Amino acid sequence: MNGMTARRVALAIAAATALTGITACGSSDGSDNDSKGSSGKGGGGGLGVSPIAALRTIEKSTDKADSAKVESQTTMGSVMSMKASGALGWEDGLTGNMTITYTGGQLAETMRQTGSTSMEARYLPDAYYAKMGEQFAAQADGKHWVKYAYDDLERIGGGSGAYMKDAMQNSTPHQSVKMLLASGDVKKVGEEKVRGVNTTHYSGTVEVAALAEKSSGLSESQLADMKRQLEQSGVTTETVDIWVNDENLLVKKVEKGQMKTGELSATAYYSDYGTEVSAEEPPASDTADFKDLMNRQPAT
Repeated sequence: MNGMTARRVALAIAAATALTGITACGSSDGSDNDSKGSSGKGGGGGLGVSPIAALRTIEKSTDKADSAKVESQTTMGSVMSMKASGALGWEDGLTGNMTITYTGGQLAETMRQTGSTSMEARYLPDAYYAKMGEQFAAQADGKHWVKYAYDDLERIGGGSGAYMKDAMQNSTPHQSVKMLLASGDVKKVGEEKVRGVNTTHYSGTVEVAALAEKSSGLSESQLADMKRQLEQSGVTTETVDIWVNDENLLVKKVEKGQMKTGELSATAYYSDYGTEVSAEEPPASDTADFKDLMNRQPAT
């Protein structure tokens, strides 16, 4: 791999995973503060329903749907850009299968040195698995999969690790709705079509560090460390837009913010709610543990 070791590749993917978790963060708490905004028919409620009340209905409906097909595109400044597609379920912990292709940035170059910029990802309740190419396997004792246990990601993430772990385990459509609820800053934009579907568009602004204080069980030291990492990356606020169909199900979300390395932008489409999702743990004989790879001596 032109000097690029399996250890360094695994670490690069973990770093991107951590960065994604800490910037595109979710919240496990709602807000009781109503926000001004127009109301009307469409996803989330009828005449006279406030945006906050509508979002509570949307969050519950999307949560109960249990699974969906997902298409997404994410750009994180010069660090990476990627697209992904597959299906995710969240009835009993996050599960699913996604195909991820890195299309630009530093991580795409790292992946290119493994022989492929695409990989298969599997989500299980306790770990994330990434399937790499043959060039990676040649430097990882013939193993194609890397296991990222969420507990291990928490340990390498510094103060942001606990929060990132929570975000990774709860990367579901209704988390974006929870972000807007926690922010208390949301308005109804209007009625729009998304891929031919009638939807209601809601928008709000999220203070990332303030949101962290409302979610997860971070200690004071963990929270302070996480805020320092956010400041270093330049992330302070995100705008979150969601589009909801007449069944109160999320069909599109867009998150945008600014990082020191450039723009943060994440767009996702959700469809086929209730689709069957099956994700199996890869064979142990073909799986390298991220923690073990990190214990290897780096190449000189």
